[in-house]
Amino acid sequence: MGKFHIQIPLCSIVLLSFSFVHCINQDPIAVQDWFKGLDTMQEKVTKLHFYFHDIVSGNNPTAMRVAKPTGYTGLVNTLTGFGSVVMADDMLTSGPEPNSTVVGRAQGIYASASMEDIGFLMTMNFAFSDGDFNGSSLSLLGRNPVLHEYREMPIVGGSGVFRMARGIATAKTYKFNLLGDAVVEYNVIVVHY
Repeated sequence: MGKFHIQIPLCSIVLLSFSFVHCINQDPIAVQDWFKGLDTMQEKVTKLHFYFHDIVSGNNPTAMRVAKPTGYTGLVNTLTGFGSVVMADDMLTSGPEPNSTVVGRAQGIYASASMEDIGFLMTMNFAFSDGDFNGSSLSLLGRNPVLHEYREMPIVGGSGVFRMARGIATAKTYKFNLLGDAVVEYNVIVVHY
């Protein structure tokens, strides 16, 4: 008797199990086929607005220091935190309140990279879990001088519906407390296919 074999793409299985997952075919052949059609695709501009909740205090922090400077710990390190590295898995919401609709997670690192002011090197993936962008992500890489009212950082790539993305993220601190917890408003504009 012959063997009967059915191949179902993984995203289909996940889609059957979790109806909230937006399925983007990430199979290498599907991605290759997508690239073959690139010359006929039109670029799109997408604007996003969300809030980033960076919680460093309490029993359930979403960001924690994973490295601190060794050796010289003079006044510069005390004032700017130079050399500290923080790993984050922060909630992204539609509004500034923590109980707003969760639209994704900001996952990555930020590190104090300035000896003169509080300036972070940000390496973050905005992984979206809601609506049309569910299962897609944007990658941010840039300098974040957190004491400036507005900070502009480049979007250097993306996945899913944001393949080949490039653009700008503008951040503004919405709320900050003495424990170091912050809510940051992000406006993102990206060009993608």
